[in-house]
Amino acid sequence: MKGRKYSNLDEAVTLLRTVLELRPCGHPNRSSPLQWLALCLSDRYDSQEAVADLEEAITLGRTALELCLPGHPDRAVSLNNLACDLRTRFQKYARTHDLDEAIELHRAALELRPSGHPDRSSSLHGLAVSLSSRYDSQGAVADLEEAATLGRAALELRPAGHPDSAISLNNLACDLRKRFQKDARMHDLVEAIELHRAALELCPFGHPVRPSSLHGLAVCLSDRYDRQGAVADLEEAVSLGRAILELCLPGHPVHTISIYNLACNLSRRFQKHARMYDLEEAIELHRAILELRPSGHPDRSSSLYGLAICLSDRRFQKHNQMCDLEEAIELHRAALELRLSGHPNRFASLRELAVCLSDRYDSQGVVTDLEEAVALGRAALELRLPGHPDRAISLNDLACDLRTRFWKHAQMYDLKEAIELHRAALELRPSGHPSRSSSLHGLAVCLSDRYISQGAVADLEEAVTLGRAALELRPAGHPDRVISLNNLACDLRKRFQKNAQIYDLVEAIELHRAVLELRPHGHPDRSSSLHGLAVCLSNRYDSQGAVVDLEEAITLGRAALELRPPGHSDRAVSLNNLACDLSRRFRKYTRMYDLEEAIELHRGALELRPPGHPNRSSSLHGLAVCLSDRYDSLGAITDLEESVTLGHAA
Repeated sequence: MKGRKYSNLDEAVTLLRTVLELRPCGHPNRSSPLQWLALCLSDRYDSQEAVADLEEAITLGRTALELCLPGHPDRAVSLNNLACDLRTRFQKYARTHDLDEAIELHRAALELRPSGHPDRSSSLHGLAVSLSSRYDSQGAVADLEEAATLGRAALELRPAGHPDSAISLNNLACDLRKRFQKDARMHDLVEAIELHRAALELCPFGHPVRPSSLHGLAVCLSDRYDRQGAVADLEEAVSLGRAILELCLPGHPVHTISIYNLACNLSRRFQKHARMYDLEEAIELHRAILELRPSGHPDRSSSLYGLAICLSDRRFQKHNQMCDLEEAIELHRAALELRLSGHPNRFASLRELAVCLSDRYDSQGVVTDLEEAVALGRAALELRLPGHPDRAISLNDLACDLRTRFWKHAQMYDLKEAIELHRAALELRPSGHPSRSSSLHGLAVCLSDRYISQGAVADLEEAVTLGRAALELRPAGHPDRVISLNNLACDLRKRFQKNAQIYDLVEAIELHRAVLELRPHGHPDRSSSLHGLAVCLSNRYDSQGAVVDLEEAITLGRAALELRPPGHSDRAVSLNNLACDLSRRFRKYTRMYDLEEAIELHRGALELRPPGHPNRSSSLHGLAVCLSDRYDSLGAITDLEESVTLGHAA
């Protein structure tokens, strides 16, 4: 809540005072207007610096906190907001007791926001800032060390794209610089410089430090790319490309090739930094080159291919705009027509066209795209005979498309071939190979699919073993770590369901929590992680009866459902699972509102599972059980009659 702005704070304050009068002491919802009024007063203090507003905000915040006793859903918010206001007052008056209390409150809020909580980063950040302020005031190194540790934890929860990423980058950089001033450890200063540069990239134009910092950062990255694959090499290549174009106007023998090389280097730089202006310029340059290489030009196919790569592998993957993918497919087809049998780059066009068609199938579900992708994949593999360095790539691509086709048609021969291809690719990617983790992961996923279809425990055991091996090769920071964490967690849960070994479930929960941290708010797969963790916690509740597991499962289930609105393909699953967890809680506490909500959710799921749906019987059964429970509690014959009817239908 902290930091929200109103277009008219004075009016907001007046309205909230009116609301507060309508909710006198003893009103069950009095804490909410207290919190909001305190927040508005705090915001008005920030704007106008009227101390009376800050003092009243603190008073109201204390009152709200008194109403939000331990266990209240808004207690963490009240703790956080009061802590922020106390720190603000410390900045005004430098009274140590305000800062000490703020730190205690932030610690209490942090305990209520465990790993996976959407506001955990806010509490980590707030506590870090307060400890850093106390270090400035009192010089206790322990405060600075803890501030740096918390700052790192907050930054992990605020990746690029998070609205507060720049703040965390900057604050951690400041704390590291303070530590450098204290201990003279050069690595702290180096890291601080890197963090400040990253923060500057997120800062708007007009920042006073931005102009001088950007140039130094570009030069450093360029040098590192030249010598060790660091970006500096690439930056210098881009600069040289621009300089060449200034000297070589249209008509010059090297003009076109210079444009092409600059476009390729900008595309590479986009891959490194994901800065869209590089990609947009690369696309513009490739279009310009294509105009300079009309039909019949010997290098036209390379321009068609280069533009297609920018549109598909780069911009489509970034923004998921189908128009980019459609154009890329047309360009790849045109390039492939120019790269007949025997052309040295025919394999590249076959492969990339197959990848684009597979992506379009994933987006639109047109089976002909998938069938063509498989056919192109087989043609590409024929050009990569045993011994060719790119054979493993073709094996892997075709295996992935065959697995996708298995999911569509459930033909076991597709899955069997996919497994064979993945094994062949894995043999070509021994220990130390940069793509070994991809083959380990792909084979593990296919074996897990076969276990689901056929129930062979050996497949599941191998899937777990391979999943662990893949995860070891994908350490923190690896772009595919989250996928390996998630899949291994799912396989461990499957093994728990088979063998009832609780350590499998415990590990699955730990892995799902790690996945959730890597899928912050806004991540397209966050709902899946919320759901996976909720299911595991629900399983552990069934096994061990710890109510905290059930409560967290319900909280996570609600969060997952919010991210799966009407029309979402997995909404019925979330409705069903949340209903089941609420039913469990009803059986624990016999609170009717849990059962009522469970019934509503089961009805919602049933509407999304019409006759013929493979999971309709599950929804019929779940609703029947809940209605039977309500009959047992309230004695309404209609519930019993409907329960019997649904039971027969199930």
